Amino acid sequence: MSGSDEFGEDMNVNGYSPGTVKQRFKDRAEKVAKTKEMLSKQAVQTKEMLSKQAVKIAKQAEEHERFINKVTHLLGVLGFGGFCFLLGARPQDIPYVYCLFYVTFVPLRWIYYRFKKWHYYLLDFCYYANTIFLVDLLLYPRNEKLFMVCFSFAEGPLAWALIVWRCSLVFSSVDKIISVLIHLLPGIVFFTIRWWNPATFEAMHPEGTSNRFSWPYVEDKSYLWTWLFWVPLVAYTLWQVLYFLIVDVLRRQRLLRDPEVMTSYRELSKKAQKANNVWWRLSGLLGDQNRLFMYILLQAIFTVATMALTVPIFLSYEFHVIFQILKVSASVWNGGSFLLEVMPRQVIVKEKKKSEIQMQPVLQSQQDQPSDLMENAMKENDSYELHRS
Repeated sequence: MSGSDEFGEDMNVNGYSPGTVKQRFKDRAEKVAKTKEMLSKQAVQTKEMLSKQAVKIAKQAEEHERFINKVTHLLGVLGFGGFCFLLGARPQDIPYVYCLFYVTFVPLRWIYYRFKKWHYYLLDFCYYANTIFLVDLLLYPRNEKLFMVCFSFAEGPLAWALIVWRCSLVFSSVDKIISVLIHLLPGIVFFTIRWWNPATFEAMHPEGTSNRFSWPYVEDKSYLWTWLFWVPLVAYTLWQVLYFLIVDVLRRQRLLRDPEVMTSYRELSKKAQKANNVWWRLSGLLGDQNRLFMYILLQAIFTVATMALTVPIFLSYEFHVIFQILKVSASVWNGGSFLLEVMPRQVIVKEKKKSEIQMQPVLQSQQDQPSDLMENAMKENDSYELHRS
């Protein structure tokens, strides 16, 4: 009797014939396959349950956001209406309303921006100018020369930034309302002091002196250009030097380490590059390595041009009124564009992301099932080939 026959007899004796072994391995492979299929179904169900919970949480967050936006919109409209009433009823109180707004919301904005890594925005020229406005209104309200410097800032770079940088008056967004008011309110404040404030009317005709034509008193055109253009331009240059030293020298390594920290230059460059607009093309005239220099140069040209325009605005009441209407109209127009054009696109993007989250478990299960079947088939084939050999 051969060795293989002896082995076969031993296997038969112990009840482990080749057919039985094959059947047992086949049964075990089927059991493993069923277990795997059950676990796969449980995983899919878990994913579906988690996705449903995620969608539920997202819906709750959206409802909460909508409620906050409605409350913000209500308060914004009421506040804007109250401000317009106060502007007509008591224009002399407008400077104090502005001071209250600035000392309340700017520190809160710094806290919020610090959390979002946007706090370098508060080094921009608009905050530098607004701080000077606060000093003028609270400490030196009768200083004519400082008033003219502030007038140049308010009705020059800050006012035109509303139009050029498309600031949007959207009552449902606290951040956008504050951004608009920081650029819009100073001009309205100095408009009321220049033309509507009863205290300045008295200063135009002081007792015991000859009548003065305006407050502040303008001696001649050279005096006007000195305090509406040249002195403000020197103050702007001082800010630009300080900004460059702080952001681009002292904090340069900090900004390089963390690309999420935003500055005005980073944000504007990012948006301009994405849109490939005229600002991006102009900033690249001297090459990519000199875009920061071109940004500073373009900003300086913008400041010089807008400050020069404050001279005719300062001299003409009619021109000044038209300019106020233009600023408010531009902000409202940009706000309407945001609500009717930008927000619908944002909603479409959100719905697309939500549908992708909902479809992810289904797609995952469809991908897992063929791979599971293939893996089971390969295991059964390996088991069969092993025991055949």
